[in-house]
Amino acid sequence: MEKGITAIILTKDEELNIAECIESIKNVVSRIVLVDSFSTEQTVDIAKKHGAEVLLHEFENHSKQYRYGEREAHIKTEWTLRIDADERISTEAAREIEEILKKDDSDITGVIIRFTVEFMGRKLKHGGMYPFKKLLLYKTGKGEIEDRAMDEHIVLHEGKAIELKNDSYHHDYKDLTRWIEKHNKYASREVLDYYRNLTGEVHETGKALSGNAKFKRWVKFNIYYKLPMGARAHFYYIYRYYFKRGFLDGKEGKIYCFFQAYWYRYLVDAKIYESEKMR
Repeated sequence: MEKGITAIILTKDEELNIAECIESIKNVVSRIVLVDSFSTEQTVDIAKKHGAEVLLHEFENHSKQYRYGEREAHIKTEWTLRIDADERISTEAAREIEEILKKDDSDITGVIIRFTVEFMGRKLKHGGMYPFKKLLLYKTGKGEIEDRAMDEHIVLHEGKAIELKNDSYHHDYKDLTRWIEKHNKYASREVLDYYRNLTGEVHETGKALSGNAKFKRWVKFNIYYKLPMGARAHFYYIYRYYFKRGFLDGKEGKIYCFFQAYWYRYLVDAKIYESEKMR
């Protein structure tokens, strides 16, 4: 394997975000591969201008799209980075990554990256949103993405993951209308994942999820979905806004908690109800 990192970015109409994403990683990765779902604006052109290779593929879900990117990119670098167009790796986090790669510790096969989350121009520090952690960097061949319709994670087959100390940034320049459109699609895929979990079609892949992701998933399927439909969205809002102190993030925190609970989570419930009613 060659030294370095190959980054894979999945995109669909990300012209507002893609340039900053690429610029944030170009000094720490050796190759950038964009897997685009036939964007209707300038995403592909912008990505190419900033040095990315581009693959075009019809989107089904993030897991299948990412697997396609891994397969068709024919990755030869020792490390692979999964990153979204609305995420930026900070200079400090990039330095940490470089130091990890220099150590060449064979036991370390994954890196958990910490993100601040920005919503409507404000960084959310409460409501259970900070820090947002994801295992995104892993040794090529030592990890893979889960086969899920929604809430898919990179899991490791062997070795251990370490967490970066410095924050990176989740910053989406799209407005609330695009946020709603995106989460409407997420809700449909969440329902599919819900039924696949009920029927046992979904199996854990690899060695294990990172601790934080594993705990959240356990709570979702063993506590949250056991609560009465509809009421659970209300409990979710109370938990995020009051117990996790989302109210300290001002109006933006209020809107975020409200939409996550009474729009997104309730929409998932409504789609589950619709699916059961239409059987």
